[in-house]
Amino acid sequence: MTKTFKTLLLLGAAGLAAPALAQTATPATDAAATDTTATPDAAADLGDIVVTAERRSENLQRVPLSVAVVGGSDLRAFQAGGEDILALSGRVPGLYIETTTGRIFPRFYIRGLGNIDFYLGASQPVSIIQDDVVLEHVALKSNPVFDVNQVEVLRGPQGSLFGRNTTAGIIKFDTIRPSQTWQGRVAASAGSLGTFTYDAGVGGPLVQDKVAIRLSGLLQHRNDWVDNSFAGTSQDGTRTPQKNAMGGFDERDVRLQVLLTPSDAFSVNVSGHARGYHGTSTIFHRAALRKGSNSVSAEPRDRIALDEGNNNPQDYDTYGTSVNAAYDFGPVTLTSISAYETTSGYSRGDTDGGAGANFPVNGVANGFGQSQGNIRALGQYTQEVRLASQAGQRFTWQVGGFYFRQNDTTDFYQRSYFLTTAARNPNNWVRLRDINTSWAAFGQASFKVTDAFTITGGARYTQDIKRTTLVKPVFNVAGTVNQFRLINPTAPTSVRLEGKEPSWDVSALYTIDPSSSVYARVARGFRGPTIQGRSAVFNSPFTTASSETITSYEVGAKGIFLDGRLRLNSSLFTYTVHDIQLNGNDVNGNGVLFNADKARAWGVEIDSEFRPVRNLTLTLGASALKSKIEDKRVYAQVCILNGVVVCTVQDPTIKVGANTFAQIDGNPLPNAPRWNLDATARYDLPLSNDGKLFVATDWNIQGYTNFVLYKTKEFYADGNFEGGVKVGYTSPDNNYEIAAFARNITNEKNLKGVIENYMAAVFNEPRVIGVSLSGRFR
Repeated sequence: MTKTFKTLLLLGAAGLAAPALAQTATPATDAAATDTTATPDAAADLGDIVVTAERRSENLQRVPLSVAVVGGSDLRAFQAGGEDILALSGRVPGLYIETTTGRIFPRFYIRGLGNIDFYLGASQPVSIIQDDVVLEHVALKSNPVFDVNQVEVLRGPQGSLFGRNTTAGIIKFDTIRPSQTWQGRVAASAGSLGTFTYDAGVGGPLVQDKVAIRLSGLLQHRNDWVDNSFAGTSQDGTRTPQKNAMGGFDERDVRLQVLLTPSDAFSVNVSGHARGYHGTSTIFHRAALRKGSNSVSAEPRDRIALDEGNNNPQDYDTYGTSVNAAYDFGPVTLTSISAYETTSGYSRGDTDGGAGANFPVNGVANGFGQSQGNIRALGQYTQEVRLASQAGQRFTWQVGGFYFRQNDTTDFYQRSYFLTTAARNPNNWVRLRDINTSWAAFGQASFKVTDAFTITGGARYTQDIKRTTLVKPVFNVAGTVNQFRLINPTAPTSVRLEGKEPSWDVSALYTIDPSSSVYARVARGFRGPTIQGRSAVFNSPFTTASSETITSYEVGAKGIFLDGRLRLNSSLFTYTVHDIQLNGNDVNGNGVLFNADKARAWGVEIDSEFRPVRNLTLTLGASALKSKIEDKRVYAQVCILNGVVVCTVQDPTIKVGANTFAQIDGNPLPNAPRWNLDATARYDLPLSNDGKLFVATDWNIQGYTNFVLYKTKEFYADGNFEGGVKVGYTSPDNNYEIAAFARNITNEKNLKGVIENYMAAVFNEPRVIGVSLSGRFR
């Protein structure tokens, strides 16, 4: 497919494209929100979608920014094969998600902006918010989503109203809240590879109109299905081949909410949750890529030869609680949201993806490497207070303050050895303490100049302070030598960075008629400074990046046409990120932080939903993006192993000592797909008993995506696609459904990430075929 044809295809989709998989339902954000997971109505009218993108319940078509919505039942369908939050990737135009550190560490990208750093203390420009609580640490962002009512993706800088500043956007999860009627829902599925998922919630009043509860839970399991074929002597001892050694997981999660409504004006929702996860960290297939090609067809997905890492175990326990209280004084409502999150656990892996003796470079065995990251203790406390005027007025406003503190202690262990040289960094570990404190004051106001024309403006001022301290320096487990101090006698063991910046946004919405509107938005965002402390495990000083800022311009149109049968929303945007924070690799494969002068991007997003005839619903979403790093002074370490460049670098390079660096000026941002298409279709066949047979399918295809900062012939994907199918029966009252499903039905083996020095590949999930049963009562 030529570039010109792809462009024409995306532009042509503007006439037929749609909001990703939206439900026509009210989100569970009000105190007594109800379960809205019913089967889509077969009538022609698509109905309204209600969102809280501006902290008020509003019709999606009247919100002056780019918002995509995924309904809870749609998300559960994507996750029927055991997938986690990564199931959203590619399902919303402009949203991409990946991981090279297992289910515990997803990385998010909106409109091409994200962070490829795998450091446990890494900062991301995409914020995750669950039930109005900001989840900042990368381990907390992996908290599973279950008993979810609705997901909203807010594209572009978001600073005025939500938690911490974000330069890329927000993914907002709203769970089903307690209601004043007893109701419940369950979705269960079982499939190949021993996969099992059980997602359920039940609740209702204990004291009518005074006390209500909701208990929600998630169980997920998959058997180990990847063989470890290594046989021989490793640094951990003698090993024999193991059948079904890794790849499985067990997820156990529970949440209890208690809603207190002592009066019509006062409500308090107290929520507590716990997570227990045990599984496998990311499996890197060493030498799956061959020099000069990015094809991975020859590498088996279900077999790997790992000599270290103890089969890549991963284990985490997470707990959290929040109190969301609101008092309606009449003219204004005062809201307080207090939350605490804590997690601890470990992740271990064979980071080079296999035995060095089995994968030589230039005919020479090249050693081994493994790493382990342990979060010994992490605590995150957030407090938000907000005062808001009544909705529905000509002039509306809200002001507030936000406080954030995160404190975590993390151990990093790294063992690497090159057989062709002396031992390098044998058995080293460090202990780091990260403290991040932030506070902000914010406000937003909207004014209806006329009944058709509304102007909205918001602002926030933020102070962000980060400190990383080397609590216990690197030492050799076999001895007690403080290598860090011997090699870097003047390197600081504690680094403190501070950023103070305003952020703001201004938008204008013009309502053409009751079904159509256009808008324009200008926004400035801010992301605080970042510290990369893990480099100490390689006897290297910390690397840092100063604050980045973004200025974004966006215009869009939203409309409902053909007597309510077609919803078509689109946006055009451009942004410039100044002092953009980037992450490359050093010679050890460790992440290195730095700032580049700027990055620019231009793009289009289209969301559409169409019901051409009764009982048939189609959606189509499309995004196209052109991104470019602009800084002629910035170079990135390339793929070097034992002094040899093992990949095909296509950028100009320079040599610094024994290392090779590539100039990245003009390159696209990493993990920023040039284009993405997602489509769904569902047809319901009515039966004589008023029940329905249905068939549904969903597909997404992804354009050229570079995985690293420099260009190569190996480290990219182009044309990745996946599809799912579901066939089943829905009862006459829509209260239960039984179906057969297939996720990744064609069993595509897509390249999702790389470890450069070892030409190692990361793959997507395999095909899962199974059956599902869902039901509800109320």
